[in-house]
Amino acid sequence: MFTSTAIIRQCISIMLIGGPILTSVAYAADQDPFWPQFHGPNRDNLSAEKGLLKNWPEEGPALLWTARGLGHGYSSVSIAAGMIYTAGNLEKNTVVTALDLDGKVVWQVKNGKAWTKDRPGTRATPTIDGGRLFHQSPLGNVVCLEARTGKKIWELNVLDKFKSKTSTWALAESLLIDGDHVICCPGGPQTCMVALDKNTRAVVWKAPSTSELAGYASPTLAVCQGLRIIITLTSKGIIGVNADTGELLWHVKHESYADENVMMPIYHDGHVFISTLKAGSVKWKINVKDGKASLEEIWRSKELDNHHGGVLLVNGNLYGTSTFRNSNLWVCLDWETGEKKYMDKGVGKGSLTYADGMLYTLSEDGVMGLVRPTPAGYELVSSFKIPKGGKGNSWAHPVVCGGRLYIRHDEFLYAYSVR
Repeated sequence: MFTSTAIIRQCISIMLIGGPILTSVAYAADQDPFWPQFHGPNRDNLSAEKGLLKNWPEEGPALLWTARGLGHGYSSVSIAAGMIYTAGNLEKNTVVTALDLDGKVVWQVKNGKAWTKDRPGTRATPTIDGGRLFHQSPLGNVVCLEARTGKKIWELNVLDKFKSKTSTWALAESLLIDGDHVICCPGGPQTCMVALDKNTRAVVWKAPSTSELAGYASPTLAVCQGLRIIITLTSKGIIGVNADTGELLWHVKHESYADENVMMPIYHDGHVFISTLKAGSVKWKINVKDGKASLEEIWRSKELDNHHGGVLLVNGNLYGTSTFRNSNLWVCLDWETGEKKYMDKGVGKGSLTYADGMLYTLSEDGVMGLVRPTPAGYELVSSFKIPKGGKGNSWAHPVVCGGRLYIRHDEFLYAYSVR
């Protein structure tokens, strides 16, 4: 540990209530912003924020503070109980950082060696659960820390444990907490997915191997006709695993250019959707019978092939950037039919999040755009350029929480007031 810590004002927990992940908080939401994991409380990247600005000044919303010294990386931020968490490369180490809401570093803790090969830096966003933090390094080192202090409770390298290895650009999975389980997807010859006891790191179940390495996606939990299913992407396919037993329910081939299966699957109303580089978008219906499940393809589109910025489902439409024919355009597809509604250059290829009726779109060149989500056409309301200084692409997904817009770029974290 590099520094001491501050006090977390309240404790949080994540629990399951017969279905999707729900949050249980022991504090008022207006006092303690809550975005405890990658893509938020429900891992759907939809913020519950209200009362936000509907347009910005020409220079952008007010910049409240800038934090630096976080290390190079593409990790986004998680927020809980008055603290902000992220990760980055510092020297030769993967380092998890905790900050207070004023952007001051509270503690920094190593999580194994850094990824220093092609596109060096961290990928995963820390997950906060019950006063603990869980994070996986690009080299497969999983740590459980006290969220308040950074004190290490346990660690386990899942690539070593299950005799696997990294894909070309290392592991990018942001860990899923399912009740008492930490879900990890190391891939390789022994397993495609494992559940670890979050208190002891013991292996609870191990799903069969698909003989593929891990993809770059983060898993999502779906509840379909009473069956709890964890869905993610391997390097060459989409898998569904029984969340309670580890049984492999399906393994469907889906091969992307350079095995870049990155997007966290979207589950909605008995269907699952993914979009990946060059392979395009696919929507399947999940058929459940006698505790088993299979996929039935509904539609497929080449016009939206998302790289790593993610796709959002908002009011019956899908939004994300596409590399279709090297276009790097923002695309809207109809959820039901897959019909293209529009394609537009927008702020440029990038990532996005949603809050208070608006899309927040961040280009990989550091341009943030406020977009009205309508299938009638791309409607950019406001935009601004983030400060200079960070190296490389701005690939970390933006977060809107507590009346603020958080943008991570390289070793910097910017907090803007958007209320």
